[in-house]
Amino acid sequence: MKTTTLTKAETQVMNILWDIGHSACVSDLLERYPEPHPAYTTVATFLKILEQKGYVERRKGQGKLLYYEPLLSRERYRRQALNDVKDSLFGGSAASLVSFFAQNEQLSDDDISELLDIIREKRDR
Repeated sequence: MKTTTLTKAETQVMNILWDIGHSACVSDLLERYPEPHPAYTTVATFLKILEQKGYVERRKGQGKLLYYEPLLSRERYRRQALNDVKDSLFGGSAASLVSFFAQNEQLSDDDISELLDIIREKRDR
């Protein structure tokens, strides 16, 4: 598996595949796109790129129909993408990454409480 970060459009295709939860053809993906739907060939091209990058697997269906399935979970991709951001923008420091978000996002009291609970739980393990 290559560890290249996906473009916004590629991520959108992957999110739809992950939401479907099983192999799907281009038409299945198009049904789940918000309006206006992209062209069939556009989605097919993104799937071909994702296959070349090692993110999806293609298999033949009946006739010319092709089905695509993710080769990694959404959670695994999230970890991979965040690790890339942490390494490239925060010198590999998880504390710097979290500090950046804490300082630059408008966190509600509930958000802060939830984050503190997660930190305490992690510490107590």
